Formats: sequence, structure tokens, C-alpha cells
Amino acid sequence: MLSRTLLAMSRSGRTRRVITRVPVTRRVVDRFVAGESLGEAAWVIQRLVGEGLSVTVDRLGEDTLDAADAAATRDAYLRMLGRFADLGIAGRTEVSVKLSALGQRLPRDAGRISLDNAYAICEAARSAGTTVTLDMEDHTTVDATLGTLAVLRKDFPWVGVAIQAMLRRTEGDLRDLSVAGSRIRLVKGAYAEPASVAFPDRRQIDAAYARALATLFGSAAYPMVGSHDPRMIDIAHRLIAETGRTPDSYEFQMLHGIRTEEQRALVAGGEVCRVYVPFGADWYGYFMRRLAERPANVKFFLTSLVHR
Repeated sequence: MLSRTLLAMSRSGRTRRVITRVPVTRRVVDRFVAGESLGEAAWVIQRLVGEGLSVTVDRLGEDTLDAADAAATRDAYLRMLGRFADLGIAGRTEVSVKLSALGQRLPRDAGRISLDNAYAICEAARSAGTTVTLDMEDHTTVDATLGTLAVLRKDFPWVGVAIQAMLRRTEGDLRDLSVAGSRIRLVKGAYAEPASVAFPDRRQIDAAYARALATLFGSAAYPMVGSHDPRMIDIAHRLIAETGRTPDSYEFQMLHGIRTEEQRALVAGGEVCRVYVPFGADWYGYFMRRLAERPANVKFFLTSLVHR
């Protein structure tokens, strides 16, 4: 119930105005968001890479209203990739892209505009020596996102995609996607979805995630285990042992600011751990979804408000 309430709040303009105006909110957000500018984010990313971690960077901003907004987001990613190349960290720093920010939901020519913008970002990533992963959003976008992925992979076979275990369709999608070299980030899902398309119960979602892990590690795909759940990480390690996977054939992914000690422990054990680092002024929706995912995040936020 709490998670659904927070997800509803993430779409509320009134709640957005209230929360973003509380001064202490910014201090709490800093745990999850690496600043509002590329310069601030670059400092965080360089520190993480210096500690042996890999990174995927998301420029926050989902409310793209016209083609000019979409082009501005594209250009921001191009500058970002150029900056990473200049800093010499592109080999360990990829980018995550929401197609909605590139125009996927525009009233006209949405498919063409978002694909053209994504293609430009992939070309820049290839020039910089890194990769791109397409984030997945709510269930209404899955078909369009997978369609764009299929087109992009014709020229950029390394483009990755996030798949949400909570969606009932995911097992079928994974069977189609789990081909040699396919980079697939498996996450539980952070959107409020109707029971007709998604598992409503946390135990069902966990079971679906475990099944999806088995599918991925039993295939020729490149699994990217997007989870902070110790049980899911243990299952992944068991599957790694059973399938004889080498550390270069999979990776773990965790969010910036969550279970940081575990992130470093994975790297110390010789595995790849990639940190999902978001930045940007439009952090509200992302922040609320992080609160919805884990009760501990809500407790952290409320404690900070009490002791401001």
C-alpha cells in the first residue's frame, strides 16, 4: 500500500511542489542523485570508477513535451559521452536512456523522433568506446521500446535493455531476447501497474525474478543483475556456479547510494558491479520511485526531516 501511494505521489504535481520546496529534501536526494549538472555528476562518476566500479549514467527528465525538448536531451547525452571520452573513463562508463525523454510519447512522429535521437546517441557511444542501455518504463511502452531496440541492434548489437520481472509478459520477452551477446538488465520494476499486466504481490515478483535469472544465466545472453536484494544476488551466484560463467560474461548493477558496501564487496571479489548514476534537475519522479522500492529509504527520508 505504501509503495502504491508513493508511486501515485510521483505523478502528482501538487506533491512535487511541496516536496521539492522542503530544503532538507535536497540533502536526502543527494544520496541517490549525483547532482543537477554534468560537472557535478562527472565528479561522482570519476570517484566511483577510481574505486573499481563501473557506471551507467542517466540524465533525468521524462516529461518531454515537444521535439525541441527531445533534441535537447539528445544533445545533452552527446556532450556527456564526449566528456567521458575526454576524461578517459568511457570504457567503464556507459549511458542509460529513457526513450520517453527522446520523444517516444510525442503526439506526432514519436517513433521516428525517438529512434533518430537514440541512434545519434548510440553513434556517439560507439565513437567514445562505450555502450548504451535502454531503460524500460511503464507497461504501455514495452512494445515500442523493444521495437526500437531491434532496429538499433542492427547497427549497434551491444545496445542493452532493461526488462522488468514484475510484468507477466517478461518470461516470453526474455525467451526472445536471450540470444548470444544480448545485454539484458533484469530489474523487479518500479512502476504502479494493473494486476492484469503485472504481478501484484511482492512474493510473486520475487519468484518471477528468480525464474528470469535462471532463463538468463541458462542462455547465451549477457545478464545484468539489477538488484539490491541479497536473496536474488545469492540466487545469481548459485546460477553462476552451476553454469560455469566467467566474470566477464555477466555483471551486477545497483543504484547510486544503495548498498554501497555490497557494491565494493562484489568488485573486491573479482566481479563487475555497475552503479546506476542519475543526475539532473528533474529528479522528483526518480526520487519518489526509489522511496517506493524500499521501506528503508522512506525511513531514511523521514529521519532526515525530523533531524534537519
